Amino acid sequence: MKAIVNLQKQLVPDLLQVLEVRFAILQSVSLFHPIGRRALSENVGLTERQVRSEVDFLQEQGLLEITSKGMYVTKEGKRLLEELTDFMGELKGIHVLRERLKEKLSLDKVIIVPGNSDGQEWVKQEMGKACIAYLKSIITANNTIAVTGGSTIAAVADVMTPLNKEEDYLFVPARGALGEKVENQATRIAEEMAKKSRGNYSLLYVPDPLSEAAYKSLMEEPSIQAIVSKIKQADIVLHGVGDALKMANRRKTPQHILDKLKENEAISEAFGYYFDQDGNTVYRVRTVGLHLHDLNEIGHVVTIAGGQSKAKAIASYFEAGKSDLLITDEACAREILEG
Repeated sequence: MKAIVNLQKQLVPDLLQVLEVRFAILQSVSLFHPIGRRALSENVGLTERQVRSEVDFLQEQGLLEITSKGMYVTKEGKRLLEELTDFMGELKGIHVLRERLKEKLSLDKVIIVPGNSDGQEWVKQEMGKACIAYLKSIITANNTIAVTGGSTIAAVADVMTPLNKEEDYLFVPARGALGEKVENQATRIAEEMAKKSRGNYSLLYVPDPLSEAAYKSLMEEPSIQAIVSKIKQADIVLHGVGDALKMANRRKTPQHILDKLKENEAISEAFGYYFDQDGNTVYRVRTVGLHLHDLNEIGHVVTIAGGQSKAKAIASYFEAGKSDLLITDEACAREILEG
């Protein structure tokens, strides 16, 4: 197959570009059905006119069905989509990228999905599917899974499916709420993952960050102590990585601390820690839940983060943070390797 792919790249490069566009359209419709042309154009980064032309072709081929409610992928379209997935990975050199990224970040396991989650929402969903497949391969009876917040981890919750109804497991938020959109908060994500996977959940209703007085007061509450104990004894952690200044602004961080982050060239944020490009901690917020050192005692730490814009932040985190697996996208992987 590799030889055929190389020949196609040389002889008919335009054909491969068309294939990528149609693959992206089928992926988006499959994930977000029923979907209209306007929403589809936003998801795949094309104009409505371009989308209309491609949709007409895919409908003529019997791969898409168009109804008054929106578009759906047909049974034949789903079959083709499944067969195309591995081919697209080969086409884009994903296997080579994966090995190079493992070496660059000193990781044993890396999963890369095609696309760029910065502009293609369906790519986050694909990272979510990869995360769930891995979760199914490692989860055992009575496991506790701690999850952070953010739009990428929320995408994992969106595509969550039953794991194993014969086993008992618990989802918990890894930290308090950041005051962001409810759908992106760790508490809501833990609850949704539990319901969709047929597991159980415990919630943590505390703000993040906290003043020293508030932190001490909360940590004296028996109910808070109980949930924090469960969080710190987690068997699996699913977490994202944030851009340092964006995360600081979401936390409504005081200006003098923002100035400190800028002065110390903070690049990434995870678990309330801010890191520079060399992985040095330049600032830490007071938060209830998992701390960076807790990861050393956890069996499986899974990092899910992608998008070309996140490349520097992810590389920064891996200079300091522990992870057993990185799930990312093609655009981010290439940007990390070029950095």
